[in-house]
Amino acid sequence: MSVDTRQASALLTDDELRTLDAHWRAANYLSVGQIYLMANPLLTEPLRPEHVKPRLLGHWGTSPGLNLVYTHLNRVIRARDLNALCIWGPGHGGPAVVAGSWLEGSYTETYPDVTRDATGMARLFKQFSFPGGVPSHVAPETPGSLHEGGELGYSLSHAYGAAYDNPGLLVACVIGDGEAETGPLAASWHSNKFLDPVHDGAVLPILHLNGYKIANPTVLARLPEPELDALLKGYGHDPIHVTGDDPDAVHRAMAQAMDTALDRIAAVQRAAREEGAGERPRWPVIVLRTPKGWTGPAEVDGLPVEGTWRAHQVPLAAVRDNPDHLRQLEAWLRSYRPEELFDEHGAPRADVLACVPDGARRLGSNPHANGGLLLRELPLPALERYAVPVDKPGATLHEPTRVLGDLLEEVMRATTDRRDFRLVGPDETASNRLQAVYAASGKAWQAQVLQVDEHLDRHGRVMEILSEHTCQGWLEGYLLTGRHGLFSCYEAFVHIVDSMVNQHIKWLRVTRRLPWRAPIASLNYLLTSHVWRQDHNGFSHQDPGFVDHILNKSPEAVRVYLPPDANTLLSVADHALRSRDYVNVIVAGKQPCFDWLSMDQARAHCARGAGIWDWAGTERGGGPDVVLACAGDVPTQEVLAAAGLLRRQLPELSVRVVNVVDIARLLPSEEHPHGMTDFEYDGLFTPDKPVIFAYHGYPWLIHRLAYRRTGHKNLHVRGYKEIGTTTTPFDMVVRNDMDRYRLVMDVIDRVPGLAVRAAAVRQRMEDARLRHHDWIRVHGTDLPEVADWAWDG
Repeated sequence: MSVDTRQASALLTDDELRTLDAHWRAANYLSVGQIYLMANPLLTEPLRPEHVKPRLLGHWGTSPGLNLVYTHLNRVIRARDLNALCIWGPGHGGPAVVAGSWLEGSYTETYPDVTRDATGMARLFKQFSFPGGVPSHVAPETPGSLHEGGELGYSLSHAYGAAYDNPGLLVACVIGDGEAETGPLAASWHSNKFLDPVHDGAVLPILHLNGYKIANPTVLARLPEPELDALLKGYGHDPIHVTGDDPDAVHRAMAQAMDTALDRIAAVQRAAREEGAGERPRWPVIVLRTPKGWTGPAEVDGLPVEGTWRAHQVPLAAVRDNPDHLRQLEAWLRSYRPEELFDEHGAPRADVLACVPDGARRLGSNPHANGGLLLRELPLPALERYAVPVDKPGATLHEPTRVLGDLLEEVMRATTDRRDFRLVGPDETASNRLQAVYAASGKAWQAQVLQVDEHLDRHGRVMEILSEHTCQGWLEGYLLTGRHGLFSCYEAFVHIVDSMVNQHIKWLRVTRRLPWRAPIASLNYLLTSHVWRQDHNGFSHQDPGFVDHILNKSPEAVRVYLPPDANTLLSVADHALRSRDYVNVIVAGKQPCFDWLSMDQARAHCARGAGIWDWAGTERGGGPDVVLACAGDVPTQEVLAAAGLLRRQLPELSVRVVNVVDIARLLPSEEHPHGMTDFEYDGLFTPDKPVIFAYHGYPWLIHRLAYRRTGHKNLHVRGYKEIGTTTTPFDMVVRNDMDRYRLVMDVIDRVPGLAVRAAAVRQRMEDARLRHHDWIRVHGTDLPEVADWAWDG
């Protein structure tokens, strides 16, 4: 529907219209001031070049639209006593959101030196995009923000993540029409099929069509209205259109649109919560069409600006050097009539603040936008209840992720009433052996259910959608608003969210330096169906590089764990789920894996992060001749198999076996909080002996982490070399030269004096690899000596 401004005129009194427009004009004035001014904030004297910043940075084009939304959200929050927050998709419109939080007082409460007067306004203006100041985006420094919008596409999935399990919360979400062109945003429209109107809050998308990106028109803005309506209705929304460039008419239409949308949302929730309605509702969406750079310069240097792409960033770029630009800027600022908006001391006048809510109802003060304030400890069970018994290493096998699934079932059950834990993943919960959780909660689903379907649940907290972007966005929004969760994904395809996790890590790094931001639960990844056991799916499913990507990021915020068996996975998962303000990456297999450590041993080993498995080696009192190191479940098995071969074939050799769980332990202590000192590293790996390291991922990562160590020249790493196909499990390690036979050959090649003494042993290892090659091409399975191998130490 489109809002008829003649009908809308009855909604607002003239006084209400006047005060709403005053707030909006004040926000626009403050937005322009932040982009341009470093002095003379109230224009108490004619504007001079020295009042203008030497570098003009920021985005004006979207700001007036964001200010309009902020103003009208204030109105409905105050009138309806709503608990609401807003996700600002065009986060580059940072001046608008900063302006809104300063007007309502939340900015000054957060930063007392930025007072609500002329002095504070001057500081507000100067600090924006200024050295030592604040960023131009809706950054973590902005009160009320939980979405920076630096990279576009994630606003709507963040909004839904915030709304899940928050039944009293309204999450407005402004979606820019440029952002609407991205794949992640397009997929996230489907989030309404997972929104439970009984236990979840509501999301009100506001699609802001101002027509242009940086230099081009936007797709949705150029669609005829019936075609756009068909698209949005196909997504399950009922659109409400607000279109115009006359401020009074747009204010009236926007007020009616907001009231209409909120009335519909209330009716949907009432029907579900009080009347037991079970059909999937159609949720409202507001389509707001206003000019880009609205109320800014209509024309600059003879070229149109307002309503065009030229309004995107800084419409007047030469203010310090061009007197005409300076005059235009002053006229632009004075067009908002600042003397009507601020008193002689620079404080906002009563009309400006008439629509502003009180206390925690203000958008900049809502605790959901500082979710750590609401966070509760996760009720995690004792690990002994789920640990697998290990009387001796390598005697039994379990599927590690299936064991973890039993623990996650209990976590899901223990949070049934609290509803503050969710498991997300792209259609892989059962595939990744976590299906035990279905006994405690089904899969969230509001669409059609057929008789053949399993575990679908209108009130479920397991979330599956075949869009890694949407899973990531949901979980980020959920965590940022004070809850807990786990993202389970195939290892190769978690790369799809590389950019998203970049943004989240940057957010965490900044919030750690903001004392008013309370710590949130960590973003936890469980990566399974990993490179070494995607032998059936083949090369397309084989990529362990997400770990490399993560370890490039801020050391204070990232952790990577490679547990070698079920009990170490339990220990690592327990630690990750208890942690705060990290991104934890856990890589663990779902296939049957030997159990190496008891629960007590696993705890101790995980606490160390790396340690000697003395039961696996043949080290004598004089120290090792060689170190066999491993990180990851399959590399661990191959190293132990190699150690067994060396024990039998070269019993006189002194072999030390080292297992690494926490990969950051390899870094120097001054570069990562978990890193080892040189003394620790040399004690574990020796400063001068050969180290043969079997690693789960790309070998060069280990070299990069350890390149400064004394013994780096003795380090030889085997891992994935981007060689893969559909083949047998053992053939994967053979193809990448990480198999047990190759590791034994590496030992012989690198331990001084062995090349001659052990030439026959090396030849037997080479023969075994050739035998393997012929065997699998005849039988289609691995050699019996490999398939039936067990630890005999």
